[in-house]
Amino acid sequence: MSNTTGNLSVLSADKVVSQLCEAYIPLIQKGLSMKLLPAFMLWGPPGVGKSQAVRQVASRIEEKTRKRVKVTDVRLLLFNPIDLRGIPTANADKTLAIWLKPQIFDMDASPDVVNILFLDEISAAPQSVQAAAYQITLDRVVGEHRLPDNCIVIAAGNRITDKSVAFKMPKALANRLCHLEVESNFESWRRWAVSAGIHEKVLGFLSFQAGRLSVYDTASEDLAFATPRSWEMVSNLLKHSNDDPSAIYPLIVGCVGAGVATEFRTWCKIYHTLPSITDIFNGKMPPLPTATDAMYALVSSMTAYAKEHQKDMTQIAHSIRYAIKMPTDFSVVLFKNYVAFGQEFKDKLMRLQEVQDYARTKGKFLNGVF
Repeated sequence: MSNTTGNLSVLSADKVVSQLCEAYIPLIQKGLSMKLLPAFMLWGPPGVGKSQAVRQVASRIEEKTRKRVKVTDVRLLLFNPIDLRGIPTANADKTLAIWLKPQIFDMDASPDVVNILFLDEISAAPQSVQAAAYQITLDRVVGEHRLPDNCIVIAAGNRITDKSVAFKMPKALANRLCHLEVESNFESWRRWAVSAGIHEKVLGFLSFQAGRLSVYDTASEDLAFATPRSWEMVSNLLKHSNDDPSAIYPLIVGCVGAGVATEFRTWCKIYHTLPSITDIFNGKMPPLPTATDAMYALVSSMTAYAKEHQKDMTQIAHSIRYAIKMPTDFSVVLFKNYVAFGQEFKDKLMRLQEVQDYARTKGKFLNGVF
């Protein structure tokens, strides 16, 4: 993806999460005020994962600091400047006007809490509303109301070139923000998808056709198109409605568009040819598929099964022995997926004799996995 917002750093969603955590966690651990850092602005096309990145930042901060994180999601498009300041009313002796603080800015200032004020779709707000955000981003003030020192401010929005609803950001506001551009990146998405439990068929298809993760075209008039967000919608349909893509094909078309949905439905037929995943995890060694698309499907199915049975390390060990038979590229992908389950599982995995044996013979291919 080209950098269309100027001379900015272009990062994958997980790199954005890492950078924001690198900035904020040391301050939180030292008990310093969040106003020492600038507010951050995340730019990117629709569905690329900006909102998801903010939720991951909140989760990472909770994990690293043991503090409760409260995210307040404010869609500035729905506000006008007066809404941000609050409702005017008279003081006790009716001599002065005072402003009642909007409920969305009623935050817990206690030291065991971190607040994140997320100003989503800020670029879709009219410039009059964006101008009202000046105080929030720089002075951390809303009218007469001040944000607590434990409040992080993050904004996000689409670029004008994305052809979404977007107004040019005034320079005065832009200069109050630290800007990052979020790009669609399959490896970043894959790590998140495994940890988030994205349906195995979505994970398998996009592992095979990574270019279908995001096919957003600003010149197209199509209403449905593939993005990380719309693939998550497909995953939820498969997980909670019907896991047969043919049965819910019109709904999948409504999420990612007819062309990509047809490719996905056709590809998913490969799952009927796979060896028994249960047999693999029970220690049997059924023949490996020979086709590349089937191997991607097999890896995604094994990943899904392992995630559900990750406490049974005997079964996991059986799956590793089976993975050793795979072409190296696919066994490495499986290891990457397993590692994405979390640090506790990763530690258990590394203690398995099967993993140690694999590392001795093919360790150079695991560079960066562990």
